[in-house]
Amino acid sequence: MARMPLLIIAAGGTGGHMFPAQALAEVMARKGWRVRLSTDARGARYAGGFPHVVEVRQVASASFARGGVLARLAAPFRILGGIAAATWSMLREKPTVVVGFGGYPTIPALTAAWITRRPRMIHEQNGVLGRVNRLFARRVDAVACGTWPTDLPAGVIGEHTGNPVRAAVLERAGAAYIPPGDYPMSLLVFGGSQGARILADVVPGAIALLPEEIRQHLRIAQQARPEDEDRVIAAYYEAGVDCEVAPFFRDIPRRLTEAQLVIARAGASTVADISVIGRPAILVPYAAATNDHQSANAQGLVAAEAAIRIPESRFTSAALAEAIASVLRQPEAANRMALAALSVARPDATERLVALVEGLAGAGNTEKDNA
Repeated sequence: MARMPLLIIAAGGTGGHMFPAQALAEVMARKGWRVRLSTDARGARYAGGFPHVVEVRQVASASFARGGVLARLAAPFRILGGIAAATWSMLREKPTVVVGFGGYPTIPALTAAWITRRPRMIHEQNGVLGRVNRLFARRVDAVACGTWPTDLPAGVIGEHTGNPVRAAVLERAGAAYIPPGDYPMSLLVFGGSQGARILADVVPGAIALLPEEIRQHLRIAQQARPEDEDRVIAAYYEAGVDCEVAPFFRDIPRRLTEAQLVIARAGASTVADISVIGRPAILVPYAAATNDHQSANAQGLVAAEAAIRIPESRFTSAALAEAIASVLRQPEAANRMALAALSVARPDATERLVALVEGLAGAGNTEKDNA
């Protein structure tokens, strides 16, 4: 009896890499494929959400950006060891397809797939390729892009698959939008752990600057670091605005559905969630992001006139208050923004990734048949 096809998924140990990897693993496992996750020790700690049938195999890898001098000097040797082990494994097991989702732990698997000529592809979540994905962009059979447009090397053609979103987001895809008006309006404010402080510094001051006819109807839900929580609450109390402030909201999809306006960083997953549910947004890209990739992430929504992008250099309370008022004072324009967000959404991102994998598997079988 023929063995089922083997998919090797290689991903670094961050949510941005692991979430789309997990989404693909879930579907391919349901389709009867054998699925293996190739990652390092850090990534293995984030693999708890993968289906139990997925084998997690740790590989030797390292980053040149972390650790002391000795760790950086040892990095090339650890990576070479991981490549050797992965190459030997692929020569024996001949995986059907290898997919990399970015991060240094993907180097061994993707290099081994290139050496052994296994069908291979990468998925990039952000609008600018990460270092490892850029290294392999010309050495794979397909480049799947989670954000569109994506800044690609010359000659490389990308496939806009979109970024997979959580089931809780998909359940609310295209949820009806209630435009702003003379009734309670929800404003949702959230950002990544590295970017929440500037929102705590600027947003409450912007709300205080809004005209009373807008401010009296607002209800604010804002994520803030624990050390910023009390001062943010105090600022809203002084402005006479109802608020809920917490370090983390577990029900972001529900809050997105209820929001008249969203203020957020422009992480790839955040942009995908806003697009799939369809909400007007003010996006503040994280200036320290590698290659300013959050600005690129926001470009699709901005170009569709679904979002207002304010760079950190111009992110002041006065500028933000003006942007908020421009949305909440124009209900018809806000409704158009919500519809425009849906126009760039890819709620079927996982299915598009699956189709690419199955296409590569078919191409690989054809090559073997013709050999």
